[in-house]
Amino acid sequence: MISLNVYKLVHILGILLTFTAVGGLSLHALNGGTKATNAGRRLVTLSFGVGLFLILLGGFGMLARLGIGLPAWIWVKIAIWLSIGGLLAVPYRKPELARAVWLGSVALGIVAAWIGLYKPF
Repeated sequence: MISLNVYKLVHILGILLTFTAVGGLSLHALNGGTKATNAGRRLVTLSFGVGLFLILLGGFGMLARLGIGLPAWIWVKIAIWLSIGGLLAVPYRKPELARAVWLGSVALGIVAAWIGLYKPF
């Protein structure tokens, strides 16, 4: 059996990969970069996709180890996960929103962390 701490580590690794990719892409778009001029585009999209998968894997692994089912706060975290999943397309399609994506991803991350730590509902 995989321990709870391993699932936590996988979850955190996924968070780091995902937010690094969103931040890097947003910064690239803020500096006037496009999809065609992004030499690291493959690395960014790979980091983003693997990160999202690891967040889900670690999160559901922790839920299974804790045996708590799917309380309401998990559904909110899934909605946040889906929202973050859509962020990568925004800076290329609307470069003027790159700053909002950068700040919005931080806000979503803070809300997700708060919900995970305090489980308010």
